[in-house]
Amino acid sequence: MKCWLWGLVCGTPLMLGDVLATYRLNAQSFAQSRNNGQPPTRTLNPEKSQCTRRLLDLVFIIDSSRSIRISDFEKVKTFLALMVDTLAVGSDATRVAVVNYASTVKIEFLLKDHFNKPDMKKAISRIEPLAAGTMTGMAIKTAVNEAFTEESGARPHSRNIAKVAIIVTDGRPQDHVEQISAAARADGIEIYAVGVDRADMASLKQMASLPLEDHVFYVETYGVIEKLTSKFRETLCEVRGEVVVDPCKCEARLAFQKQTQVVLQQLTTTPLADFARRIWRLEEALGRA
Repeated sequence: MKCWLWGLVCGTPLMLGDVLATYRLNAQSFAQSRNNGQPPTRTLNPEKSQCTRRLLDLVFIIDSSRSIRISDFEKVKTFLALMVDTLAVGSDATRVAVVNYASTVKIEFLLKDHFNKPDMKKAISRIEPLAAGTMTGMAIKTAVNEAFTEESGARPHSRNIAKVAIIVTDGRPQDHVEQISAAARADGIEIYAVGVDRADMASLKQMASLPLEDHVFYVETYGVIEKLTSKFRETLCEVRGEVVVDPCKCEARLAFQKQTQVVLQQLTTTPLADFARRIWRLEEALGRA
């Protein structure tokens, strides 16, 4: 009984070995016929691996309160200019607006105002700080009511173009932000909150969209805020890569699967006498070894 069992265990792999050899031969022949004698390849389609930037209606909401030194505010403007460079800007592409705030709120330019990068960056360079106060809630409400409107250049909801707000602040809001931010998010606006230095983390989390780990950023100083550009480039950019598999591999694998099925069927239908002869040969070979 043990002999029969041993034969069954050892005989099956030997028979499958023939199938594996056939699979390798078929794989090679398929590859040579499809690739002019070259080995099969697995490549990334270069056209579809390019970065496809999302179309956005993007509004920057920047804190220019008294706590921010002039030199640091210039770094914020540099960050905005670098962000513009990462975007595909245009009337039919991404549109950008900037809302500046402190104790008051000022819309520096609207989504409909600039459709090319040089004009947009020139407008950013002219932004001046507003001094005292940190009325972040008021700034968000102003952005929703005056910047994210069709009259101001936002595309209608039917266009399915993402509406994104990026808030940059270094302090604690002096007004309520939780309900105003929740209403903005409910209106379809995705909010990113960037905190610098003494920014209140709890307030950043109240403002930002979920998941918080993707929408809340913190840097220790304005001197390193430019480093966030690469993170936003990844976040605001959809990378789509399509893997192209050589079809010969698929065909060879299919042939292997079919032949395996045939062998397994033979194993279950082979007459006992023939199967016994196979086992006897195996035992004889093992005995000589």
